[in-house]
Amino acid sequence: MSKLKELPFSTLQFYATAPYPCSYLPGRQARSQVAAPGHLINAGTYSQLVEQGFRRSGLFTYRPHCDSCQACVPVRVGTQEFAPNRSQRRAWRDHRNLQSFVAELAWSPEHYRLYTRYQQGRHPGGGMDEDSRTQYAQFLLTSRVNTRLVEFRDADGALMMVSIIDVLDDGLSSVYTFYDPDIEGSLGTYSILWQIEQCRTLNLPWLYLGYWIADSRKMAYKSSFHPAQFLFDGEWRDQADLPSP
Repeated sequence: MSKLKELPFSTLQFYATAPYPCSYLPGRQARSQVAAPGHLINAGTYSQLVEQGFRRSGLFTYRPHCDSCQACVPVRVGTQEFAPNRSQRRAWRDHRNLQSFVAELAWSPEHYRLYTRYQQGRHPGGGMDEDSRTQYAQFLLTSRVNTRLVEFRDADGALMMVSIIDVLDDGLSSVYTFYDPDIEGSLGTYSILWQIEQCRTLNLPWLYLGYWIADSRKMAYKSSFHPAQFLFDGEWRDQADLPSP
């Protein structure tokens, strides 16, 4: 376990949002704690916030702050010790011929078409399948921190996947990935494996995967990357040290 340092952010303020419907657990209300003002959250400050369990959606830096629920648990993968399981090795083999390119964090009709196909194919009716160009750009293309947009293309140059990744002081933060929903094999798993390899190349110890929710099928994959740590009560704990449900 590793205990967190106090945040030395005398200039930042933290406020709680009004309740809103939870996106992951039906019938529940959620709230977020938001760090502000946004223009003071640079790459170094954001790295410390992520270590405290915060995430980023566009210029919005937040962490769960629900009144009677602590289901959202931040998770990070120890990249230097990571060992893939059988299905993860298969995903790597299936997509190892994809070529990766760092592209400009800017509007691209090609990216937006793939994003729309992904949302409609994988998350129909979830709200994001109707995102406008403006909503898409605000969600993924606005950033004040060190962000990379990575394209993955096949041998013919066709766009298969896009990953948005933040570079932190101690790792990478996987912001969002979308891909061709008609491609067989687990492109989502491959994207995480690729980011783990990038962490190793850069000698960064952690890949931050956002929030894991035990009762959410959408989040189940995040607990399959080992070794992982989970943030409970201000401490990063190994999976074996997690409290019983």
